[in-house]
Amino acid sequence: MARPIGIDLFAGAGGLSLGFEQAGFDIAAAVEIDPIHCATHEYNFPRTKTICASVVDLTGDEIRRLSGIDDTEIDVVFGGAPCQGFSMIGKRALDDHRNQLVFHYVRLVSELRPKYCVFENVKGLTLGKHAQFLTELIDALGDAGYNVVLPYQVLNASNYGVPQSRQRLFLIAARNDQTMPVYPIGIEGRVTVRQAIADLPDADQFDELCSSDSVRVEWITESTYARRLRGIEVDNTDYSYSRAFDPNVLTCSLITEHTELSKTRFLATPPGQTEKVSRFLRLDPEGLCNTLRAGTDSARGAHTSPRPIHPVYPRVLTVREAARLHSYPDWFRMHVTKWHGFRQIGNSVPPLLGRAVASAIMDALGEIATKPEEVMALGDESLLSMNMGEAAAFFSVSRNVIAQRNRKTIDKRSTEPVSEVADEDIEAPFELAPS
Repeated sequence: MARPIGIDLFAGAGGLSLGFEQAGFDIAAAVEIDPIHCATHEYNFPRTKTICASVVDLTGDEIRRLSGIDDTEIDVVFGGAPCQGFSMIGKRALDDHRNQLVFHYVRLVSELRPKYCVFENVKGLTLGKHAQFLTELIDALGDAGYNVVLPYQVLNASNYGVPQSRQRLFLIAARNDQTMPVYPIGIEGRVTVRQAIADLPDADQFDELCSSDSVRVEWITESTYARRLRGIEVDNTDYSYSRAFDPNVLTCSLITEHTELSKTRFLATPPGQTEKVSRFLRLDPEGLCNTLRAGTDSARGAHTSPRPIHPVYPRVLTVREAARLHSYPDWFRMHVTKWHGFRQIGNSVPPLLGRAVASAIMDALGEIATKPEEVMALGDESLLSMNMGEAAAFFSVSRNVIAQRNRKTIDKRSTEPVSEVADEDIEAPFELAPS
């Protein structure tokens, strides 16, 4: 029996793709402009057509043709379009060139004609002058034949099983001939930092992780949350394809080297408080993680965002620990470099939050989610270590689709840009994560 079909616009590494797959959807296509993010998406979703392009340059018919769905009806289109402008006097927000991606989101929804669409963005879009932008977006969707479920909702991921405080705006709309959905209701209880990452071996204990992001090691996992992410306990509400992977390989764990002075400061910082020099938060094992940010892009210096300090060890989090705190399963891999890996997490919707929203769409469709019996093989691991030139060549696009800035220093060991500041533990500027 065919599963409902979803299309992910502005897909990144695939947080919303995974959330919708877990709710019972097959992701037919994922559109993303960044070749490195596309390569990561292709690795994790080998059956999805990853389209490396800007939404500005695509039509609905091209997405249908490239994904092979042709005239098949699409059940949902979803995505978090970056938007930077807001309505000025005498000018509509959707006419602002800074918001062209949102304009094209509406255009593609109009051309693809899905039964439902989901728009996701920052909480700040609901405040002040930005709120008029939402009014215009709602009107534009109305003109396209879609009714928005009002009032729109700001959802905190921590209310949906994610051990992280992360507030995101969601706007759900139904085609005029479809049943109106409702926004998901939060679940009882919170998952703590301890439940999410306490079982993970300390990356600093493995020399291999100085030059590689993975190592084989056996360890014991006790919490239900972590056991499900590790794939050793069944989650009966997860309808995604099972992936073939080894739960005894610790991945996404390239270590960060700190000075002894930094380590001393980290250990002296009480859990739940901010270390005064780096301004990094030391996580409280019994609390939630703070919002994980993406960091700046290549054009603005390629700074890694401030990373929380581990609640036990004198270091910042690894990419895998951050992925656990974002509700990514252990089979899900990020790019091998810390910079790209953390950006992929910080720019993404936590899968469990995406699953909650997607389940609301599934309910409105009147469909019963089904779990595929087939175990899916993941993609080629070389996809996870491509640099921009290699990824661009793989997808046959220009390596300049993402603006680059000449770097003075390159970390040859990991091929990731490093901060120009003297001490890597000093906080670098960061941008608000667009999704």
